[in-house]
Order: sequence, then structure tokens, then C-alpha cells
Amino acid sequence: MNNQIEEIKQKIDIVEYIGRHAKLKKVGRNYKGLCPFHQEKTPSFVVSPDRQIWRCFGTCNDGGDVISFLMKWENISFFEALKDLADVAGVTLENITRDDEQFNRVQKMYEINLVALKYFQYVLLNTEFGKKSLEYLFNRGLSEKIIKTFEVGYSPDSWDSLKRYLLKKNYTIQEIVETGLIIKKTNGGAYDRFRNRIIFPLRDARSNVVGFSGRILDGENKEAKYVNTPETEIYHKRNHLFGLHLTKDAIRKEDNAVIVEGEFDMISPYQFGLDYFVAIKGAALTEGQLNIIKRYTKRLTLALDMDAAGIEAMMRGVALAEKMDFEVYIAEFKSGKDPDEALQKDPIQFKKDIKSARPIYDVIIEAAQKKYPNSSSFHKKKIAEEVAPFIILISNPIVRSHYVRKIASILEVTEGSVLSLLNKRQSSNKSSFRPKTNIKKSAPKKEELLQRFILAYLLSLENPINIIESIKSKLNNPLFIIPSYQKLFVNLESDLKIHQDFIYNIFISRLPAELQAVADELYMYSSDMPEFKEKEIVKMAYDLKRLILKKSIEKLLNSDDKNDEEKTSFLVKELNDVEIIYRTL
Repeated sequence: MNNQIEEIKQKIDIVEYIGRHAKLKKVGRNYKGLCPFHQEKTPSFVVSPDRQIWRCFGTCNDGGDVISFLMKWENISFFEALKDLADVAGVTLENITRDDEQFNRVQKMYEINLVALKYFQYVLLNTEFGKKSLEYLFNRGLSEKIIKTFEVGYSPDSWDSLKRYLLKKNYTIQEIVETGLIIKKTNGGAYDRFRNRIIFPLRDARSNVVGFSGRILDGENKEAKYVNTPETEIYHKRNHLFGLHLTKDAIRKEDNAVIVEGEFDMISPYQFGLDYFVAIKGAALTEGQLNIIKRYTKRLTLALDMDAAGIEAMMRGVALAEKMDFEVYIAEFKSGKDPDEALQKDPIQFKKDIKSARPIYDVIIEAAQKKYPNSSSFHKKKIAEEVAPFIILISNPIVRSHYVRKIASILEVTEGSVLSLLNKRQSSNKSSFRPKTNIKKSAPKKEELLQRFILAYLLSLENPINIIESIKSKLNNPLFIIPSYQKLFVNLESDLKIHQDFIYNIFISRLPAELQAVADELYMYSSDMPEFKEKEIVKMAYDLKRLILKKSIEKLLNSDDKNDEEKTSFLVKELNDVEIIYRTL
């Protein structure tokens, strides 16, 4: 397996591969750019073509090889990334043992969801139970072809039909519960989550079935209109974009993502050839969704409900989009309250409305003018108050200056007056989030906590020699950067070589006086610690080593001494070796 991994990495140029996702510029022997994993203005992301590794020296403080990059970019497991990269490299994977517990569990969830999808789809298209729902979908204007494309299904009006079907497929109750398809009762039983509902499968960008959305038929208002898969290991509402698996290529080609609310608003345009739409739940775009969209485009066209709640939710999304340097536009429909209705009434006009979407700030200013049409000072004041919360979100100084001039012209005031209002509004917003001035003791840093945990755990064991040898055999000294902790660790290791039976009270009596108080504090600290398995402590030791190496590398990078380049390369290699083992623990 290791030979195949190396073959894959050798066949993929990491600079070219990462360059598809981040703009890189050659700086000396390396390439540098803005980190694709967090927002920043000063580049901190470095890719080394010589070592075929990457590292973010900014907020992420992370790095690795091309496999770890794809894992982080797609939020997938090691084996999923390896499989994808093997396809890219043209390498056939052989003798791969997938003993990763999380990977196997996630794959099982995908598998169960796919079986459920086919069950729901069969019930809709091939049974008497689904006839009413199928007729409803046809009446909504959906063709049989589009119903099959989006794999729409139906869940029977039954408490346990899906459960019984999946049990016959040899899945356990617990495995099905983990997908969210059934709900466990307090008395130990379980029942189907989706009952008498049209079912929309939710696939991620990689086409994995991560969950479902169930909608009641119109007029059946006894229950909530929608029931969705709850948060699971594979489904997170804040990161999901309905239809992206079908539209991502068109979004990249069109360089535009139209954001709608709900499945029908996304499916209807797709049926009419508008294949660069995605749907969200609710009107608020999340940071997770924006991070996914920016892989394909930096332009958003919002086609969302513009009621009071929708506008408030939209503002939160716009604020995030501004920080991430998106261009945001608003689509206004001349007929219909939402995209689905507008499209059904006049498809030609709908397409024109999408193509003529205007910058969000122009739409907001015009809406405020229509709301307060008089030229009175009161109406001018109200216009300014309504648009100010949006204008202060603009981070680009040129764009902001443009809208300051525009507002000043509309209100017939000076640009200085508009700027004064915006500054006051911005200061007010900041002050409302200002932290309390109570001075608190700063929390200990992670490396300090890790050192404390490891040593406290060792001192609490009856025989710590095995775990010490395990840590020492894999990690070089010094492991502890707090001098007293390192001295204590060395003393503990030396003592155990002479005295195999470890008794804390006897051990402390043999310690130098200056270390006895330190040891006692740690020994007492261990009594409040949760129980750890040996593997968890070994992982903590690797985590600690990672932090120590990162700090050493950062220090060398900030040095002007050219002789530090060799040291840096050595430490970066050591860090990546540690990272590889750490991810397997």
C-alpha cells in the first residue's frame, strides 16, 4: 500500500494540483498564495515543489502532502482522498485494507441512504401508494425525466415500512438510526422518520447521498411542511447545497451560482435548462456553504424571499459573502413570488430576470427610495437608515466609495455626511459586540495543557514504562518544552529503568526537591482528569510534538539567517512525518 501511495504522489504535481484551487505565485524555490482554507489578506500558504508538501503558516497552522490537502479541501477521509487521487494519477489501487473505523462507518451510512433512496423512488414510480404524489409532481410541472434525474421518491404512510425493508437488507437498528432515517423510542423501539411525504434525496458535491428532505402534499397541513434528516456524521445543514452535484460544472462555466430557497425553486429552473442553480434551507447563506461555492465561482445571484425575515437572514449571508470577496447580485422577478412560480407563469421573462440581476446594493437603495418616495428630510433620513446597514458591509474601498457618492447624490447631501452616518453606524455595531472589560486570567495554551495531561497521566499509572517506551520510540527528545516538565519526564524515565515497580510516593522521594512540588501538582491534577486509553495519550504526545515543531519552524522562518534554510527543511520533513502518523492514531 505504501508503494502505491508514493506512486500516486510522484505522479501528481502538487503545485499544479493545488493551483486549481488556489492562486499561487512563485517566490524563490516555493510557491505562495492566500490560504484556500481561511480568509486572509496577507499570503501565508506555501507549497514546496521540491518536497511536494504544503503548509499554512496563518490561522490554519496546518500542512501536509497532496492527500492531506484533498482531505481538508473536500472534508473527506484518507481512503476517499486516496481513491480520488489514484484516479487522477491513473494508478489502480490493490491490496488496500480499509481498517479505518470512521471511514467504514461513513461508507455504511452512504450505502444505507442509497438503498433508502431506491426504495422511496420505487414506491413513487411503481406502486399504488405513490400515485397521488406522482400526480402532484406532474401538476407542479415536473416531467417524469426530471423526477428521475433528481431521484424524487415517496415515503408511504407507515410507521415502519422503511425500517422493515432495511432490516431485511441486513442493516442493524443502530446503523439505520445513525443515518437519521428512523427515530429510536425511549422504550427501545424505533419508527420511520419520513411518513406520507414526497422525498428529495440530498447528495453532496461528490454525489454521496447524505440525507433526505420530506415534503407534505399541499393541503395536508397537519404536520410541518418539511421534515429533514437531522444533523449526522455525514449531513450538516449549514454545509449543504441542494443540487450542487448536478450543477457544479455549469456554475464554474457560467461563473455564477444562483441561490434559491427550497428544492422546487431549484428543480424547476434546471428543467428549463438553467443548470447553475443551487438551493439552501432558509434564507441565510452560511460560511460553510460559501466556502463550497467559492470552489466554483465568486459571483452569487440571490433569488430568495424578500420578506422581513428573509432580508434579515440575507444580511447575515451578505456580510459573510463580503468578507470572502464575493460579488453579490439580486434577481427580481416581474411575475411570481418565488422562482418556481415565476418560471411557471413566464419562462422567457424568468430567464431575462435572472440574466438582468443587479448588484445587491443598487436593489436595496432603489427599494428604500420606493418605500420613502418624498423629498422631505424625514424620508431622506429613513432612506439613509435603511441602506446604511448594508453599505457598511462593503469591504472593498472602491466599491464603498461608489455607493457613498450614489447615496449622497440621491439624498442631495455631501459625501462627508454619508460617511459620517456610516462611521457612526459601524461604531455602534462594534460597540454592541465589545467584550466586557473584566480582566481574566488567560487560558493556558494548548501545548501547556497537552504537556500537563501527558505527564499527569503517566504519574497516575501503576506501570507507565510501556507507554513511555511507546512515546520515546516514535518521538525524538525533547518532548516537553516547559523545562521543569522535561526534567520530570527524564527523571521518571531514568527511575523506571532502575526500579521497575512504580510507586508514586517512593518515586517522589527520589526526585530533586525543586521537582517534587511540580510532580505533586501534576499528580493531584490527574485525579480530575477523565480516563484516557493509552492510544489517546500517544496521540496527545504526537499532537504536542506537532505544536513544538511548528513553533520551531515559525521561529526559523522569521530569522534572517540564510543558514536556517537547511534546519527549516529538516524540521518541515520531521513535522510532516509526525502529521502522517498522527492522522492514523
